[in-house]
Amino acid sequence: MSLHLYDTATRSQRAFVPLRPRTASIYVCGATVQGIPHIGHVRSALNYDVLRRWLIATGHDVLLVRNVTDIDDKILGRSAEASRPWWEWAYTHERAFEDAYTALGCLPPSALPRATGHVPQMVELMARLIDRGHAYAAGGDVYFAVATMADYGALSGQRLDEVSQGESAQDTSGKRDPRDFTMWKGAKPGEPSWPTPWGPGRPGWHLECSAMATAYLGPEFDIHGGGLDLVFPHHENELAQSRAAGDSFARYWLHNGWVTLSGEKMSKSLGNTLSIPATLRRVRAVELRYYLIAAHYRSAIEYSDGALNEAVAAYQRIESFVHRVRERCGVPEPSIWCADFVQAMDDDLGTPAALAAIHSTVHEGNAALDAGDHPAAVAAAGSARAMTGVLGLDPLADQWRSTSGSDAASAALAFLIDRLLAERAEARNRRDYVTADAVRDQLLAAGITVEDTPDGPVWTVKGNSRHGW
Repeated sequence: MSLHLYDTATRSQRAFVPLRPRTASIYVCGATVQGIPHIGHVRSALNYDVLRRWLIATGHDVLLVRNVTDIDDKILGRSAEASRPWWEWAYTHERAFEDAYTALGCLPPSALPRATGHVPQMVELMARLIDRGHAYAAGGDVYFAVATMADYGALSGQRLDEVSQGESAQDTSGKRDPRDFTMWKGAKPGEPSWPTPWGPGRPGWHLECSAMATAYLGPEFDIHGGGLDLVFPHHENELAQSRAAGDSFARYWLHNGWVTLSGEKMSKSLGNTLSIPATLRRVRAVELRYYLIAAHYRSAIEYSDGALNEAVAAYQRIESFVHRVRERCGVPEPSIWCADFVQAMDDDLGTPAALAAIHSTVHEGNAALDAGDHPAAVAAAGSARAMTGVLGLDPLADQWRSTSGSDAASAALAFLIDRLLAERAEARNRRDYVTADAVRDQLLAAGITVEDTPDGPVWTVKGNSRHGW
């Protein structure tokens, strides 16, 4: 069996046949960098990291592009609330996301384009669409004319007569049809803007991804990925404007499930997030990675402390076995994958069955080790390392080695800052705001800013966004 992936566009599982043999091109919608990343954000990146690793392991050259949305209404609003420049706010949180991805073992993307760095490509795309009659300018804005695409809604299953873009009527008064969506927003006082033939302004969310995907991967590429919440309107609109411009665009559409709390999608707007810094104070990064990839990527994860603890214990069983073999027999080298593991991964990245295959190997290896059959134990450990390596979980990988000296220094800094933040919290609880503000100002004078989140305060060092995890 070869790799089969569930394609949202066809609502079916399809054999993966890349556009170019043994080469896979992937575009993943990345973060809108408005705040500190939570585990729902990182789950999406981890899912496509597993896909990338499996493609590499099976002999593909993989080009993965993950964008950064660094200009957006929410970024402008939150930076203004914090009295910080929008670009500094965006970059600070971009680094927070990249730190989170790195901490959890994501391979760096082949390219990491920012929306603000690709305005010329967006202007070119809008010009093509206007020339073809699929877009129009009005009052400094540019809109896509949805009714010009007969198959609009096919990706998400939306009916054209029921489409609602969720855009404010106050900000989109120039629309000819309320179903049309905004590609370019005309300049407003105090907001950043870029020049275009239709007046200054800034990008709309959907426009930027179409422009960046084709800039790096060409008019046709293999896989477009993102969270389930992006199917409509974001991916539907990307597909419409790209196809209307004459580009074939993505050949497969993959969407990962949410992380939920009490049945609701984890999101900043709902205030029900678990930030990465807060979570990594409770469990190791490799354990959190295990937890977030253990469920099938298309299923929802209903977060609970108990489920996280079970994942920690499950990973530690694998880790303990590999270390037992290393202590008794020497370091086991990665060897072969078992057939059940390969079958699971080729079946739409079936990580639950893949992990079950690993645990079965570990069980057999422990039995061999206890029976004194060291060659069988070493073989099992080598196989376990090979399979966990594909998932980014190899217990002996450099990524998961014990704390280094520089990490120890970071941990010491985090300890001292957390002590100050604890003093600030105590002062705020007793309504001693003078002391609380003094602690905040003391940290700010040292170049450390504090952002209050639903999980408590998170600190960053300006310039390199060091976080207390």
